[in-house]
Formats: sequence, C-alpha cells, structure tokens
Amino acid sequence: MCTNYAPVQRRILREIFGVEPPPDLFRAETYPDYAAPIVRQRSDGSRESVLATFGMVPRKRTPPGARRYDTTNARSETVGERPTFSRYWRQGQLCLVPATAFYEFAYPESGTPTAPGKPERWRVWVRDMEAFAVAGLWRDWPDLPDAPGMPSFTMLTVNADGHEVLSRFHRPGDEKRGVVIVPRNQWDDWLGCRNPEIARTFLRLYPSEQMAAEPAPKVQGAPIPMAD
Repeated sequence: MCTNYAPVQRRILREIFGVEPPPDLFRAETYPDYAAPIVRQRSDGSRESVLATFGMVPRKRTPPGARRYDTTNARSETVGERPTFSRYWRQGQLCLVPATAFYEFAYPESGTPTAPGKPERWRVWVRDMEAFAVAGLWRDWPDLPDAPGMPSFTMLTVNADGHEVLSRFHRPGDEKRGVVIVPRNQWDDWLGCRNPEIARTFLRLYPSEQMAAEPAPKVQGAPIPMAD
C-alpha cells in the first residue's frame, strides 16, 4: 500500500512523459489529499497532464458524518467491484502517476503482528531510471463552493508476498501489497485501454532485480518543498 510518493519535476513531465506540466504548483512529496500531476489520454489519443488529488475520494468530498476510509490505493482483485472505483474502471479512466520514488515502512524482523517493532521509512525506486509511472485510475468532480472540481486518482496494487523487494514492507502478519509500475513501452497501451479484462493484463509487479530500496527516515517537522 502506497500513501506517500515523490512526484516528478516539471522538466521530467516534458522530457520523459512528453506532456506540458499543469500550471499549478505541487509539492515534492505527495500524501493523501495532496495535489500532484497525473498523465491521461485525450479524446484524440494524445497525452495530457493535469493536477489531481491523491485519493479517489478526497476529504472535502466525504459527506458529513460518513465514515472516511483510505482510497489512495485500489486492489486489482476488487477494483471492478468496489463502488468507489468500479464505474471508472469499467469506463477505462486509466492514468499514469509519474514518480521518482515511493515510500513504504519496514518493520524489524523481531516484531510480531501483535507487538511490531518501530517501523522504518524506506524509499523505493526503479534502478537506472530517472522516473517511472504507476498505474492509476482517475475520476472528475463537480465544482463546489469549498472544493474546486479537481480530478482525483488512486494507485492500483497487487499482491507482493513473493516479491524480493516489496515483500519486506508493511506490518508483520499483513498481506504484502505493491503498486503496479507500467513499463515505458506500454504507457500508451495502458492509457488507451478501454477493456477492463485487457487492462487486467497490465496489473503485475515490476521485476525485483530492476528495483532498489533504502532507508529514508523523514525529518520530523521539516517542511515539504515545492517541486520545481
């Protein structure tokens, strides 16, 4: 499960993703309800980048009194069934989430499910690549007085129990999950896919030998700079 990642710089959107960056600023790290750029397909088949909120249902869109739950990730096994995601999955509202890294927590091996040790934040990235793209799903929202109609998005995940890199993360006893990284030569195939069954063929883990990870503790109280 990924709820924190590093979006790409504006330069990378132009040079690698081939899109003009959105005019609005965004931060160098993204958390739930933060705005960050996604790449989606226009009706003419070309790519575009827009700023969108991380989490399919932003906090400001949760009805008063309703239970809030995390929608930053969508499980590949149930994305076609969950009301939060199913309509947009069936409509093929697929996107790419440009990133340079994402962050997960590792727990000491001495911990147990009932008494886990203190978690350590790790940075995960793709070797020998300046940036990569996570498979995502997006939706639009209407304008409200206190919430502009900015799109929102979620990242798709798959089971990672057997993945050499991703299986080391998450609380002991919990299922290991990993985001889906779309190979660069398949970006347009993913964006243009409108058949849910074909879209499922993209939902697999990136090879572990092409990924790397290292501890990346967060400095408490340090401000998150804006991306340049």
